[in-house]
Amino acid sequence: MDTFLTIVSKRDQREYADREIPAEVERRILEAGRIAGSAMNRQPWRFVVLESPEVRERVAETVYAAANILGSKLAVAIVVQGNPGFDAGRAAQNMMLAAWNDGVTSCPNGMPDASLTGEVLGLGEDEHVINVISFGYPAKGRNPEKRPTEEWLSRAKRKPFDEVVERR
Repeated sequence: MDTFLTIVSKRDQREYADREIPAEVERRILEAGRIAGSAMNRQPWRFVVLESPEVRERVAETVYAAANILGSKLAVAIVVQGNPGFDAGRAAQNMMLAAWNDGVTSCPNGMPDASLTGEVLGLGEDEHVINVISFGYPAKGRNPEKRPTEEWLSRAKRKPFDEVVERR
């Protein structure tokens, strides 16, 4: 898929099909996060794949919408050390865009108390969870190429271009 089309057609999805994500697609998603740019190449992240049903259920109890985690075929906690700055967001967005490029949709899942999620995962003292991303094929099929990029842009529920772009 064209990179710009991937970006403009990507939407967070909270309902997933009962279809496994192939190992090679999962690997590409995780590699996309691993290879993200990082200030001073610190790479302050680790990606904890929630494979165990017990861990998945316990983590689901710590996010705002447990069904997002429980219904997904892949859930990944982004764990960082210290202050990751912008880096963790870059890694997360890379993973979500790489997933969508392969037809896998995603949703970032915030936590009312990230320290609880960290306890479930047994994190170290200087580690904390930034987000838990759920992935899966969309429950309702979506074809990003059925619309031109201009239509995706016009249909996005976002502030108008001139409201967010300022030139001085």
